[in-house]
Amino acid sequence: VQLVESGGGSVQAGDSLTLSCVASGRAFRTYSMGWFRQAPGKEREFVGTISRSGDRSTFADSVKGRFSISRDNTKNTVYLQMNSLKPADTAVYYCAARWSFSGASYYTSVRDYGVWGQGTQVTVSS
Repeated sequence: VQLVESGGGSVQAGDSLTLSCVASGRAFRTYSMGWFRQAPGKEREFVGTISRSGDRSTFADSVKGRFSISRDNTKNTVYLQMNSLKPADTAVYYCAARWSFSGASYYTSVRDYGVWGQGTQVTVSS
């Protein structure tokens, strides 16, 4: 599977953005999906993840209550809805995929994922 993110941009604090990640191939529904971000000079960090079935998700504490994740397996797409954006959310956002035997599994570590997109920049100004 190959992943392509889109939807990044420059916004003001308090604004919202929706990132999309489109996967190639027919096996999208067998992958758990994750969103990560990397700010300049920092390590890549977990943002959110969703199970292959779409009914389980979890988020980093820093975005909990502001971000949500969803997927449309008919469109091979996973979304990251970001609300109440803060300057601290400024980073390159990456989606990632990991094949999952269980429909309910999700993964929160960078090392759990073997397939990554190229990233999309999100810049939040105060």
